Amino acid sequence: MNKLVVKFGGTSVATTAHIQRVAARVLKEVEKGNSLVVVVSAMGKTTDQLVHMANELCAEPSKRELDVLLTTGEQVTISLLSIALQKLGLKAQSFTGWQAGIHTETVPSNARIEQIDTQAIERALAEGKVAVVAGFQGVDSNDNITTLGRGGSDTTAVAIAAAIQAQRCDIYTDVEGVYTSDPRYVKNARKIPQLSYDEMLELAHLGAGVLHPRSVELAKNYEMPMSVRSSYCEEEGTMLKEEVQMEKDIVVRGVAFEGDIIRLTVYYEAPYTSSLASIFTTLAKHHINVDIIVQSVIPNMTPTVSFSVKKEQLKEALIILGEHKDTLGFDHIDHEAELAKVSIVGSGMASNPGVAATMFDCLYKEGIPVKMVSTSEIKVSVVIPQEEMLHAANALHEQFDLSILPETIA
Repeated sequence: MNKLVVKFGGTSVATTAHIQRVAARVLKEVEKGNSLVVVVSAMGKTTDQLVHMANELCAEPSKRELDVLLTTGEQVTISLLSIALQKLGLKAQSFTGWQAGIHTETVPSNARIEQIDTQAIERALAEGKVAVVAGFQGVDSNDNITTLGRGGSDTTAVAIAAAIQAQRCDIYTDVEGVYTSDPRYVKNARKIPQLSYDEMLELAHLGAGVLHPRSVELAKNYEMPMSVRSSYCEEEGTMLKEEVQMEKDIVVRGVAFEGDIIRLTVYYEAPYTSSLASIFTTLAKHHINVDIIVQSVIPNMTPTVSFSVKKEQLKEALIILGEHKDTLGFDHIDHEAELAKVSIVGSGMASNPGVAATMFDCLYKEGIPVKMVSTSEIKVSVVIPQEEMLHAANALHEQFDLSILPETIA
């Protein structure tokens, strides 16, 4: 009997009618002879509503208590789905994160999974039950409830799939797969049949909201076949794996974009003599994620180090750097808001020079200023004014002919 892990996001379980539809889909998989673990998110906008209630009571609620609050959303879903499955004649058992044996590091609101004790899940599967597991949550070594960050249910699903050695992990969402860009905002975006883990990882990190980046990291590390598909239709989605069938003449595979980017610039009065790592080590210890980094050291000019962070981490980053100002040796910090990051991604870029030049030329012709640049073998990212984000994404999508369905190499 094949073991599968399937995950349904918040839009897929938004109402009891949606949950009944999910239950019917699970029943079909069981009737195929599969043994299932079902990972679910909170219903619809429940998490946002819970955050709003907490903020009505306190502008900065305790992260520990916020984790306790937010995990109740998934607890509602697992119980309702289990009831719906039992109504269809299936044996089903719900598990919170801690009941499922998901152990995390002690980092409120953004913990990483350290290990999974699969005994409870494996026992349920052996008894012919569907194991319905709350995504997004776990428990630390001090028995504190923790959450894995927004979108963390994807990570829960892949981690469980790896732990129980499942044949595949399917992520069901409100879109039919991974697209060349967000079809809500980019004209003629098309579904991509296959992506490599590396390509998907870049797209996820760069703003493609369809998958949580950590879930893709886990899938790559454990070579777990993973698909992204719609919970509303039977159509095949996008398959993620190490080696994919290449498409002819396709260098760029997708355009990702993300708003609410902040550029922080650290100024020094004298040449910077300490290790550049000092700033970023300090931020990393406080779980501040830094993205694009630009250092400027020019004779007779004030040395600077610029880097980008997400808007929600700006306040904490400024506080941390301020507290360590003397140790880090800088003079002052400035920041620029209302920025966005737009990126092109494709494994074919590594062997095709000139892709970045084509991107920059396209943005120049469109009158879009570039403030920061970051590159790797398979991606180029630029930071631009946020008001130009969708303009840039559409222009680049057209520039690289991503709306055209290519031939595949057999």
